[in-house]
Amino acid sequence: MTQHFDIVVIGGGPAGLNAARAAAHAGATVAQVDDNPRAGGQVWRQGPGHPPQAPLHALLAALQSQPNFTDWPSTRVIAPLGAQGLLLESAEHGGMSITYDRLILATGARERLLPFPGWTLPGVTGAGALQALIKGGMPVRDERIVIAGSGPLLIAALATAREAGARVIAVVEQAWAADVARFGVSLLREPAKLRQAIGLTRGFRGLRYWTGSIVREARGAQRVQQVTIRRGERDVTLACDRVACGYGLLPNITVAQALGCAINDAGEIVVDDQQRTSIERVYAAGECTGIGGAELACVEGEIAGLVASGVADALPAALPALVAQRARWRAFGARVAASFALGEAARTPPADATLLCRCEDVSVGEVRRCADWRDAKLHTRYGMGPCQGRICGAAASLYFGWPAAEPRPPFSPAQLGTLMSAAEAPTAAP
Repeated sequence: MTQHFDIVVIGGGPAGLNAARAAAHAGATVAQVDDNPRAGGQVWRQGPGHPPQAPLHALLAALQSQPNFTDWPSTRVIAPLGAQGLLLESAEHGGMSITYDRLILATGARERLLPFPGWTLPGVTGAGALQALIKGGMPVRDERIVIAGSGPLLIAALATAREAGARVIAVVEQAWAADVARFGVSLLREPAKLRQAIGLTRGFRGLRYWTGSIVREARGAQRVQQVTIRRGERDVTLACDRVACGYGLLPNITVAQALGCAINDAGEIVVDDQQRTSIERVYAAGECTGIGGAELACVEGEIAGLVASGVADALPAALPALVAQRARWRAFGARVAASFALGEAARTPPADATLLCRCEDVSVGEVRRCADWRDAKLHTRYGMGPCQGRICGAAASLYFGWPAAEPRPPFSPAQLGTLMSAAEAPTAAP
């Protein structure tokens, strides 16, 4: 049986939750689809010992009080079904299809991982992945951790690791000291952000904070034991138990691409002033439209929910105020992007023997010899593993200038029963 909703929201982070709340409060029937078992996304991720933060708790309470709201956690979008339908697979319900009048994409972002020798060793993760693992219950007490890469995510990972009792021995930032300093000065425009940064870093007390530096190599027998950092013209090797390395965030645009939404050169979903995409009845909000932080995602989500539900025109004072907030936080996001733009060292491919596609064991050298993404898939198994090129594709795009490959459903591994049910599902909303 296919269920129909006025509005379907894909994503349960700050943007998706605010969109769902605004739309449900306006009286629309709303379904929220999220592939995580608990709402909150990466920013508000819950887990053992990490109860919902105050903003998340308030949003969830507001949504749970709405009888016209349906929540589907642990549910993935497998494929679009016609113009206004989706094939889903739920951990609880299995395969199912839904139709909608309007769709809000709040699919967030994923971490950019760049390969280096030893990046496949146990104990090597992304910076955001370290946060998720700790909040999911992974013990790190007294472990020596090196956090590397670029951007504010490193600082958030630092705070999470310290809170869990880890010994963070270094934060390695690829951006140069002058750029980081300018960003720090710019925080004077946002006192709340400045206080947050000071609280997260504790002023970097008792910590190596190295700018203009990148991870060269990780080494170890059964798991990572050492990491070598390139600092200017010299290498420094640190003994460690874990390395967390992430080079910023990339918008998740798979569903948007499959629906035909316009994507800009930065890999972001293009939206207008009311968060409408280039496809009629499809809206987008949050990090999938550009990386800007939780505050921007919340505002964009609320705008999308109000406009999609058709009540924006009835609230003449609310929308301009939200638009002003959006402009403020977009400006902040632009400053982050400029300050932590990847430099030459981070953009240079590692040695040819380094694995690029870790799902299928394809090296940098094998991929370098290919003309483009399609050629690489024809001659190797590059991009054909479980992640479907989401990780290695981003690295190849950075190193070789290849455009992102167009997604082909199913977007995630799915049960045969789910795929067979697609043939019986309606292809448009009633």
